[in-house]
Amino acid sequence: MRLSGQGAPVSFAARTVTVPARTRADVPFAVTVTADTPPGEHRGTVRAATADREVRVDLRLRVSGPHLAALTVEDVHVDADTGALRYTLVNRGTTVLAPRLAVRAEGLLGTVLDRPDRALPLTLRPGERATRTEPWPDPPALDSVTVRLTATAPGAAPATARAEAAFASGPALTGTAGLLLAAAAGVVHVARRRRSRTQRAPEGATP
Repeated sequence: MRLSGQGAPVSFAARTVTVPARTRADVPFAVTVTADTPPGEHRGTVRAATADREVRVDLRLRVSGPHLAALTVEDVHVDADTGALRYTLVNRGTTVLAPRLAVRAEGLLGTVLDRPDRALPLTLRPGERATRTEPWPDPPALDSVTVRLTATAPGAAPATARAEAAFASGPALTGTAGLLLAAAAGVVHVARRRRSRTQRAPEGATP
């Protein structure tokens, strides 16, 4: 049987152990916490593997020190084709965080997206980051918007990030161009009528 650790600096008294049938073996191990390890909760796994089987045991550590809850939202990007919002949450503190997210988007004529604060299906360990995508199935067809994401977690100050995006779909552009052409044609028609009236006026004028 071979022993190994994952997610934590684990060292064993012996990496390989032979355990006869119906017996047991106690193998001491140690976890090394370096000076740059942040305070808070840490997790790892101890694995015992044979040629045809593997057993895993969760390992949980708590490093003493000041508790700090700090969360940031970074790298916000808006896909102008699909409306999907891509962003990254980063745990900058020393405690495990359960983040929440609110999304709001303002266009030229007002609010076009308003999703209230809600819990996300993940937790972040100290120093951990997670990149996620927020769908927006019905973005505006023609607008310039500012998207604001606000991430929160118990004990942490709200973190906000923004991104700009311009939406211009083909049908919206075609419809706008048609309206502009129709308006231009109306202006030309009115101008021609006024010119015709101006040219005919001297014929009926009294000397």
